[in-house]
Amino acid sequence: MTDVPFVLADGIVRRDALRGQTLLQPTIFALHAGDRVAITGPSGSGKSVLLRALALLDPLDAGRIVWHGRPVERTAIPRYRRNVAYIRQRPALLDGSVEDNLRYPFELRAYRDVRFDRARAARLVAEAGRGDDFLDKRASELSGGEAQIVALIRVLQLAPEVLLLDEPTASLDPESSHAIEGLVRAWFDADPGRHASIWVSHDPAQAARMSERRLTMRAGMLDEPAVTPAQEAFRQ
Repeated sequence: MTDVPFVLADGIVRRDALRGQTLLQPTIFALHAGDRVAITGPSGSGKSVLLRALALLDPLDAGRIVWHGRPVERTAIPRYRRNVAYIRQRPALLDGSVEDNLRYPFELRAYRDVRFDRARAARLVAEAGRGDDFLDKRASELSGGEAQIVALIRVLQLAPEVLLLDEPTASLDPESSHAIEGLVRAWFDADPGRHASIWVSHDPAQAARMSERRLTMRAGMLDEPAVTPAQEAFRQ
């Protein structure tokens, strides 16, 4: 592990402007290469707020996100999101086939330098325990678990550095949950020195399986061990 984290949340804060409520208290958090973090806590404690803030999907009210030692400027946000990928609980899929959904990101400007690899997509599908015909299935015919598998494969094929997983198996059947966990584990194990993940879960057993570092959130506060001297020196 190096002293420079993949992602550093430097005093980030999120507020609900309409209600005047602080959703995320000032938070310092560092995610290094090789980290597998789980965050648990009661509903409404701010777990999703934190993940969305780390993904720069919502505006920060204070603080900053630092990526590989540099603050993320506005122009760098698309590249940052390409490498720090957020997986939400209820995926949004397009009309069409599974393959259509997997091809879609490559139509976006941020991914114009890469091309869809059908063979790789098929390998990921097989790793998830789905058959050869899965790519041809209509998105409208997928179960909730299958839709989440497609959403995860859609991200994994883009080779992110970091996965931010916001209760990705909530309400899924055990078979689908096992497939999701297996895909994430295989992605991490393929290159631990270049990958890191945060998994939000209500299931303590799952949190234990999918992490080596477990934190909790309560009322918008992250229960993180004290900042190390190396982290503090980096921040300064």
